[in-house]
This record gives sequence, C-alpha cells and structure tokens, in this order.
Amino acid sequence: MFFQHVYDKSLAQASYFIGCQKAGVAAVIDPKRDVDTYLEIAKQNNMTITHIMETHIHADFLSGARELAALTGGKLYLSDEGGEGWEYEFDHIGLKDGNTFMVGNLKMEVMHTPGHTPESISFLLTDTPASPEPVMFFTGDFVFVGDIGRPDLLEKAAGMTGTMNAGAQQMYKSIDRFSKLPDHIQVWPGHGAGSACGKALGAVPSSTVGYEKIRNWAFRFASDENGFTKFLLEDQPEPPKYFAMMKKLNKVDRPLLTSVPTLNLLSNDAMKDAMAKGIKVIDTRNKADFAAGHIPGSINIQGNNSFATWAGWFLSYDEPFILLADPATHDDLVRKLMRIGLDNIMGFIPSTEAFVAAGGTLNTTNVIDIDTLKAKLNDSNVQVVDLRGATEYKSGHIAGADHVFVGTLPKNLDKVSKEKQVIVLCQGGDRATIGYSLLENAGYTNILNYSPSMNEWIAQGNPTVN
Repeated sequence: MFFQHVYDKSLAQASYFIGCQKAGVAAVIDPKRDVDTYLEIAKQNNMTITHIMETHIHADFLSGARELAALTGGKLYLSDEGGEGWEYEFDHIGLKDGNTFMVGNLKMEVMHTPGHTPESISFLLTDTPASPEPVMFFTGDFVFVGDIGRPDLLEKAAGMTGTMNAGAQQMYKSIDRFSKLPDHIQVWPGHGAGSACGKALGAVPSSTVGYEKIRNWAFRFASDENGFTKFLLEDQPEPPKYFAMMKKLNKVDRPLLTSVPTLNLLSNDAMKDAMAKGIKVIDTRNKADFAAGHIPGSINIQGNNSFATWAGWFLSYDEPFILLADPATHDDLVRKLMRIGLDNIMGFIPSTEAFVAAGGTLNTTNVIDIDTLKAKLNDSNVQVVDLRGATEYKSGHIAGADHVFVGTLPKNLDKVSKEKQVIVLCQGGDRATIGYSLLENAGYTNILNYSPSMNEWIAQGNPTVN
C-alpha cells in the first residue's frame, strides 16, 4: 500500500492519497481544489487515480473532487446518506452505511457517522494482502485528534434552523459506535489545529481509536448525553462567513477550475478607477509594512496561513477585488483563494510605488504603545474595542473594553464610535490591523492601533476581567 498525507496549513485541512502499488491504482479522499498536487503524486508513483472520495459536503473549503474527476476520469464515491436535502446534485456513485468497494487490493468500508452533518461518512481501510483486519479509519470531520466535529455549523453558518441539537444527538450515537472499534486502528481526520470545524483540535496529524478513547474529551460523557451536548455546543469559535457558500457550492453542479490561474497586472489608472467604483484592494503585505504606508481605503489581510479565512469573511462571491501582492507570492495566494472559491480576482498591483509615482498619497497607521494605551484608558472620550472572538474576550479582557468580533465588524459599525477616539486591539496584532483598515475604509479617522495587543498586556502582568 502507498499512503501520503496531504496537508493544507492555510485551512488546517487534510486530504489523503492512498494507492495499491500492485494494481497501480489510487484513491484520493477529500481533495483540495488545486488538484495538481495529487496528479504529481500519481505521476511520481506510476499510479492512476480511479477513486475520488468525500466524507461529507464540506463547509470550510471548496472540494476539488469534481476537478480531479474531470482531469483523471476517476469516479466520485460520495455519501447517499442524510435523507432529503442532503443529496449531491451531480453524477456520482452513492455510498450507504456498510457498503464496501475495492481500490486494487485495498478494501474500503463505509460507516455512516452523522453529527457534524447528517450525510457524514467515514472510511475503514483494510490492506487485504497484509491482514483481514482494518488498519486505518478516515474520519473527515467526525473525530479529530482530541476533539470531534461541531454540529452547530449548519445552523450558525448556513441558517438551517433546528439542526444544532439534532446534530449533537446524532454525534453522541456516532461516538458510541466509534468506541466499539478495535483500539489499534489508526485515525486520520480531515482537519488539524486551527480549523474552525472544532474548538480544541490537536496539532499532531493522526491518532488511534484507543488513544482517542483515553484522550478525547468526547469519551468522558459515555453515560451523560446532556453533559455531552452542552460541552459540545458551548464556546465554539465563530464560523467564517464563507462557510455557507461552501455548503452550497460543494453540493451543486458548478463551473470547474482545473488549473491554477495567473494574475493580470493592473495599471495605476485601472486600479484608481476600480477603487472609485468601490472595488476592494486587499493589501497582502506584512502588517508593519502596511502601517508604514498604504493606499487609502485598502484592507490589510496578510498573506499568511490565515489569509483565505479572513478573505472569506470580507469578500463576497459576486464582487471582483484587487490584490496588492509581490509577484513571488502570487501562486501561493491564488491557491489559498481558489480553495474557498474566491476566483473573482480582477488583477494585482505589485506595490504602492506606482500609486505614489502617479501622485497618490499613502496613509499611515496610528500605532500606539502600552504606555499610551494606559494613559487613555480612563478617558471618557476614548473607546477601546477588542476585536477577538467571543470566547477569547470572555476569558479575559481589559476592563471597560467593548467587544466587536473583527469578522463581523463591517456589519457592526454602529458599535464603534465616530465621536470618540477609538483604540483597536486583539491578541497579537493581526486582527487589530485588519480592523483598523476596515474602519479606515468605512471613513473613520479617529482610530489608534494598539498592535502588541493582549499578548503584551498579559505578558507585562496587567489585569484582565472576565
């Protein structure tokens, strides 16, 4: 058996390439959308991709299953569980609980594991030449290392009222079924630490059934379904705005993107004309470079591993946008965007130089230090806005600080004063810079950025309230 774990750090998303070397065929489970990765693995190992499998209709990334099928001729093996409303709307081989199929000499058995979503399935793999017993379990968003999939996404992100508690009840039963599997079976989940599909995912890539029964919090509630449901649903992170669109696009027949696009260079005049029409410029530079000088109205989303997630919060799928990005970063940035279906890139500008050369004036960020923050905390004409998530804010914040989660800031501008001086902060400064740029884009001129944020505040022993 050939096995390769493919991990996208930007979305903390795992996919799997599994091949039978004797037969020269392979399966891919939960592929990302830039599928050239799997084509290269297949080429290097003289294998043909014949099976393309999904564990469920994903919410956090746009699946590349259909792109991979179009390029390879492989068949789609997808869940037919979940009932009405959970059917994939394109041709596929439907899978039900207990179904088995072969990938060369590798046996795949389907287990229906609802909870995260009603149609969720997992795959038990048996390497038949080596043993008649299953050795690997591909769980998707069912069981993670140290955590389990959240059942509230359908309600919170996709607006499907009444699904949260029903999903928790299904998850409780699925966990009981998982606990009856042999302890030696390896567990390979769909996500790792940093994913919004759970609240406490472990950083190691895999586990075993036995280890999860010892370590995973979900197995502490074997006889307490109410306690299980309460713990599962409380303190989950805010689901990114783009999740609802992923649920739709992963279910329906949609246009395919079978290669990584290249970006068009925009002239300064074209960029200015676009901005005058309200088209957003996303400045992907480091927050310090943005603070030192940026195009007025541009939004700073650093091109790091969180780039796609924040882009998904602030960009809609029907609007074009412009990237300010060094050409050396283009391939990485485009891949991150296409993985969540943000394909409507109008073009790019490489820096702020052309804007300045054409007579434009850059804005600078008003960054303050901790002494300035302390001096302003008791000023009635100052509002401190904490842009972290609700759980972070509740666990400890500066006394008197108001809470507005940065992801929902554009819809909550009424909570941010235009009369007072506003100080924004977060945990380490990235979200504070995003928030600063969003407020500036909305016309605020009274903003200060305490960029060191709570990391510095706490490190220096300053008090917090919760």
